[in-house]
Amino acid sequence: MTRENALGDFLRARRDLLAPEDMGLRSYTVRRVKGLRREEVALLAGVSTDYYTRLEQGRERHPSHQVLDAVARALRLEAAAAEHLFRLANPAPSGAAAAAEPTVSTELLRLLDHFLDVPACVLSPALDVLAANPVAEQLYSGFAQFDNLLRMTFLDPFARRFFRDWDQAARGAVSTLRALSAPFPGDRRVAEIIGDVSLHSPAFVSLWSRYEVRPRTSEDKRLWHPDVGEMRLHYEAFTITSAPGQQLFVYSAEPGSPGADGLSLLRSFAGDRGRAGNVGGGPADERPVDGTI
Repeated sequence: MTRENALGDFLRARRDLLAPEDMGLRSYTVRRVKGLRREEVALLAGVSTDYYTRLEQGRERHPSHQVLDAVARALRLEAAAAEHLFRLANPAPSGAAAAAEPTVSTELLRLLDHFLDVPACVLSPALDVLAANPVAEQLYSGFAQFDNLLRMTFLDPFARRFFRDWDQAARGAVSTLRALSAPFPGDRRVAEIIGDVSLHSPAFVSLWSRYEVRPRTSEDKRLWHPDVGEMRLHYEAFTITSAPGQQLFVYSAEPGSPGADGLSLLRSFAGDRGRAGNVGGGPADERPVDGTI
């Protein structure tokens, strides 16, 4: 993504994802582009091809709310992606926050301590693990490091076993990174993690180029733990309004299910380590709680 024309990059990527036949369009000539042509998006949005071309090329700097809304509908953007479109077309003033809050408050850490029965952790827009309770550390104990969920998903070979549907997990991680980092275009940590993973993972580069913006707020997952086996867990994401950019992720399981039994085992593992005087030991705890990764 180029900062010079981020809006154009977004529009091109999103029209590439749409098949003409899915939009009720017919093509009588050989197509040289994947997805929709510019003139087809313009037709669906009810604007001239020249206007849409200027918008995509970055030559139209002040599109109206009505035009952006029409383009969002034409590209079938979901709510988060449409919000991102408006943000790109109308960037925040230079005085707005360039980076998310990097530290976890004492009050939030105290609250996290109460999630002793289920895995819970606080993530940054770059998907850094800023804080986690002992059960979460046990859940992710098969990874070499419990530090950044994007890096773990794409660069740690264990991820292909841990996430029983790795493709879904990978796509979700990328779309969540897009959504959480969008309000902080100047966040250096986000740029750093994108660059790091891009250098080592062609799979990430391919997914990143799709420009999907969709935060994971609620989802069922199948996970595999080396000491517990497969678990079906549900997670919810909660926005932390007192710390812009941070989110609290909490896993749970249906009572009486194998997933609930698995979480019970993870709690016992965490309790054993606590009684041994090493609560939360291991790679994840080498990180300071202040969010420095």
